[in-house]
Amino acid sequence: MALHVPHLILRDGTPVLIRRLVPEDAALYPDFLSEVSAEDLRLRFFASMREVSHELLDKLINYDPVRAMAFIAVDEKSRKMLGVVRLHDDANGEDAEFAILVRSRLKSHGVGWLLMKHMIEFSRHKGLKSVRGQVLSENTLMLAMCAELGFHIADDSDDFSVKTVTLPVGIAHLTTQ
Repeated sequence: MALHVPHLILRDGTPVLIRRLVPEDAALYPDFLSEVSAEDLRLRFFASMREVSHELLDKLINYDPVRAMAFIAVDEKSRKMLGVVRLHDDANGEDAEFAILVRSRLKSHGVGWLLMKHMIEFSRHKGLKSVRGQVLSENTLMLAMCAELGFHIADDSDDFSVKTVTLPVGIAHLTTQ
C-alpha cells in the first residue's frame, strides 16, 4: 500500500491536507510561527526563544530526504500551515527521532494527532524499527498524546526533566500485536 496524501477534517470541521514539506514552504513559516507561543517554542526546542532564527529555519526547511522527512498540515481553505512533524533517521538507518510543533491555538484540535499518525505510517512504510522523541516532563499534553498512540514513556537517563517516548513500528512489532 502506497503512502497517500490524506485530506482530513479537524475536530472543528477545518479541512486539512497533510503533505511533505518542500523548500517553497519557507514562505508559510512566518505566519505559522507568529501563532506559536514562546512557551510552545521552548517545549519543542528545549530552550527559551522569542523567535526561530533564519539559520534554524533554513535547517528545518532544507533537509536530506534520504535521512530525514518532514510533513506539514495545511488548512485547505486558507492555505495556512497548521503544524509540522519531522523525522530524522539514526546513523543505523533502523530507528528515527521525531519532533512536532503546531499552532498554539490549535493544540487539542487534532492537528498533532493527525501529523503523528502520518509520521508513524511513513515510518512503517520506510521499514524503520522504531521512532522516538524527547518530551519535557512538564509537557503533559504531548505525553498524553504519545501514550494514546501507544508510545512507551520512560525517564531520560541523562535528564530528569525529560521523558523519552518510543514506539516500535517495524513489521516484527505489528505481527506480535
